[in-house]
Amino acid sequence: FFIEWINKTLKEEHIVVKSLEEDLYDGLVLHHLLENLGSLKLDVDKIALTEKKQRQKLSVILEAVAKCLQLEESQLKWSVESILAKDLLSTLHLLVAIAKHFEPTLALPPNVQVEIIIIETTSRGLKTSNAVEYITENKENIEVQSKEDAFDELFSCAPDKLDDVKKALLQFVDQHVGKLGLNVKDIKSQFSDGVILLLLIGQLEGYFLNLRNFFLTPASTMEMV
Repeated sequence: FFIEWINKTLKEEHIVVKSLEEDLYDGLVLHHLLENLGSLKLDVDKIALTEKKQRQKLSVILEAVAKCLQLEESQLKWSVESILAKDLLSTLHLLVAIAKHFEPTLALPPNVQVEIIIIETTSRGLKTSNAVEYITENKENIEVQSKEDAFDELFSCAPDKLDDVKKALLQFVDQHVGKLGLNVKDIKSQFSDGVILLLLIGQLEGYFLNLRNFFLTPASTMEMV
């Protein structure tokens, strides 16, 4: 799927990929792919012949990907070293992330999973364990997510149920901010200054918001903003 997608995307540049491991590790194809999909101008050489240059090029490319996708280092399922080492699993994770971000309508095959062997060094020697790793989204998770989007569907398809939704949301808000001695009766007016919203977030996430950081009783539009 990815080989066909890359070749189709880079057809005008006469780039042909035959193997994800062998053709993507040096950064050349990834460079062209990102420039084509995201119009990213990366400050790296088009061709990197030495391993040092390839590592440097991959570092710039992967840094740009992480920035575009707004991912922290701990969230990355790939690295410069793993891509350079032609690690197929890392390469697939990277391509899935790029495809989902730049072409979200792309019909990625769901439930693609592999069994991986985890090897750990312990005082008694090597310890191995098996695990299943998903490369593309678990279909069950997608179905759960679609159920969670029921509110969006309700607003667009069943406006007559809007009052029921409002009542349910008011009960939900009241249940949490009521602990602070507050009572919410109207979503539009009482949420417009941001105070109830901030206090609700604090209650849901279990932390105290410093009252110096915002106006508890805003008197102007500027204070609300």
